[in-house]
Amino acid sequence: MTDHAIFHRPLGATPPAGYDQAIFGMGCYWGVERLFWKQNGVWLTEVGFAGGDVQSPTYDQVKRGDTGHAEVVRVIYDSSLISYDHLLQLFWENHDPTQGDRQGNDVGNQYRSLIMTFTDLQESAAEASRIDYDNRLAVQGMDKITTQIVPAGPFWPAHEAHQQYLEKNPDGYCGLKGTGVQASIPNPDPI
Repeated sequence: MTDHAIFHRPLGATPPAGYDQAIFGMGCYWGVERLFWKQNGVWLTEVGFAGGDVQSPTYDQVKRGDTGHAEVVRVIYDSSLISYDHLLQLFWENHDPTQGDRQGNDVGNQYRSLIMTFTDLQESAAEASRIDYDNRLAVQGMDKITTQIVPAGPFWPAHEAHQQYLEKNPDGYCGLKGTGVQASIPNPDPI
């Protein structure tokens, strides 16, 4: 297995004891992965595909939009250093969750806004944060959130060339763009 270009840990690693994982879809996964790998407390990031109905899809299959998968980032994090609520804040503020099957110029269900939860606590936190952020957007006259929140299903890693793409290609495409509306600020992360 290949190692992560920044953390030098094996991609596909299982979360160490005491660590948690999350999966987020926010459009093109390259910029999303960079957003999360820069956070203190994140132990590993990995781009891939989730939420579809084809086993082991390829990038080309997902890009055509006929597998039902979204481009996602799997994040393994130390919850004693960064909270799930903090990850949710980053999720809401760094893309437009009102666009349905697109993010900016990237159009198709593979670019939809998606949160996959691993525990009941994550699901509750994600649902509460969606309600809160939807209200914040409404106050600004913006559309309703279209983000899907679903239990985590299979995660299929993308090809090695797509892992940590913006570290290897610093001038590569990054489609991240938020709405400008601030999400609820979580309690300070543990020290």
